[in-house]
Amino acid sequence: MSAEPVRFSQFVVVNLAREGTASTEAYRNVVINRVNESCLRLATFEGEYRWHFHPDSDELFVVVDGQLEIDLTDGSSLRLRSWDMVTIPAGVVHRTRASGRTINITFEHMGAGTSFVDEPDVASRGGQSMNDQGHRT
Repeated sequence: MSAEPVRFSQFVVVNLAREGTASTEAYRNVVINRVNESCLRLATFEGEYRWHFHPDSDELFVVVDGQLEIDLTDGSSLRLRSWDMVTIPAGVVHRTRASGRTINITFEHMGAGTSFVDEPDVASRGGQSMNDQGHRT
């Protein structure tokens, strides 16, 4: 189990919109609460995060505000806007990018490991984007 602190305990009502807008850091990712063996994270960030994967946990993203791009090693990208969600299966290498500032919540196993990888050569794979209906653009 992770030693990462849980910000709020059970029975505490949390306004996630207020938590997200209160963050002024360029990158913040905290465990808001835990549910059984999983956790709810709140992330606010600008720019891009490193290429990585989670060996033992799926990762479900819900964008609360802004736009989030999730790049995959096949050259495709998933584009999420406010209240869009997608699940990235365990073991899938991906990178998140914020178009401007984004606030999102994620669900994953508590203490899920993250393995960072070198940037893959996606330029030669003819990358495409997936719009909010899951169609390539």
